Amino acid sequence: MSVPSLDVTAVIAAPAGRVMKAFFDAGALNAWWQVAHSVTTPRVLGPYAIEWAPTDFRDDVLGRLGGVFRGTIVTFQAGEGFFVADAFWLPPDGEPIGPMALEVTLKVEGNATRVRVTQTGFEESARWRRYYEVIGFGWSRALASLKSLLEK
Repeated sequence: MSVPSLDVTAVIAAPAGRVMKAFFDAGALNAWWQVAHSVTTPRVLGPYAIEWAPTDFRDDVLGRLGGVFRGTIVTFQAGEGFFVADAFWLPPDGEPIGPMALEVTLKVEGNATRVRVTQTGFEESARWRRYYEVIGFGWSRALASLKSLLEK
């Protein structure tokens, strides 16, 4: 069996600096990712903590979605991307899932920016496999929302 991971990409007609800012600005995070609270410090060793309200529906494996995703920024390059290590998802119900890594890379392509989001980290379990199924869909929707917000 293959090891689940996440790898999603979007091309957004906006400068890389604006795209990068959207991953750290509380108002932007709320607009495109429905984040309720965030503590994100765009620098090496800065926190990357995002909280969503718990969902009304329950996933059969994971319980309610939402909760907190938190990690530590270990690489930060303005306009190029950042890498969050030692990341965990703390769901509203059930045990945390982690550790994992989240990487966001930006590549300028003419008047647009290619955004690539990868997430890795896995232990063999039904919860981990289901987590990647759910976040794959979630990240695709979130990047479409980010594109819509920044291309207004």
